[in-house]
Amino acid sequence: MLLSIPDVLTVEQVRHCRAVLDAADWIDGRATAGYQGSKVKDNLQLPEHSPASRELGELILGALERNPLFISAALPAQVYPPLFNRYDGGKNFGDHIDNAVRLIPATGNKIRIDVSATLFLADPDEYEGGELLIEDTYGVHSAKLPAGHMIVYPATSLHRVTPVTRGMRLASFFWIQSMIRNEGQRTLLFDMDTAIQRLNQTGADERALVQLTGSYHNLLRMWAEM
Repeated sequence: MLLSIPDVLTVEQVRHCRAVLDAADWIDGRATAGYQGSKVKDNLQLPEHSPASRELGELILGALERNPLFISAALPAQVYPPLFNRYDGGKNFGDHIDNAVRLIPATGNKIRIDVSATLFLADPDEYEGGELLIEDTYGVHSAKLPAGHMIVYPATSLHRVTPVTRGMRLASFFWIQSMIRNEGQRTLLFDMDTAIQRLNQTGADERALVQLTGSYHNLLRMWAEM
């Protein structure tokens, strides 16, 4: 499932992120790339342990916890601490697939990567290029969203970031271990939850809604890994 989630951050939160990022020190983005990614990754990144990265990461994690669309789509069990990247001057990230497992810094805990996420922190008119291109069985999908908006997509997807030829592309990126490992099951549950919410808004038969909601939770109970 590839899904755009609007307004994860408010205008004020984006403005704060930009101020912190403008004052931050950046390093070579290959510092967190795996073997495959390091050969095609050309960008800048905040150090994972920097105060700026921790501050903005906590802000984003708080926003995600309050976002019902994200919760419904990803059904998160764990979220990797958000990272931050910068593309300018022709920088890009070639074709790659995200690592299946990552070690969460300073914890010793590992996270299985089921869902990938990019939260845009610069508006599309601030830069040229920089599209996130995601491939699936239906073709190639392009994402270049307003600041504060986010896209989530299966971590199994082949994807890339095209060269930024003008301006600067700023974003946060991170990964999610879902309670539902199987992408098809996760999509089915998201579709059911969306339908339930719409039916609740239309005054549908209450007994039927209770039955459908019960079926959703019973499937979640059957498939969830905690």
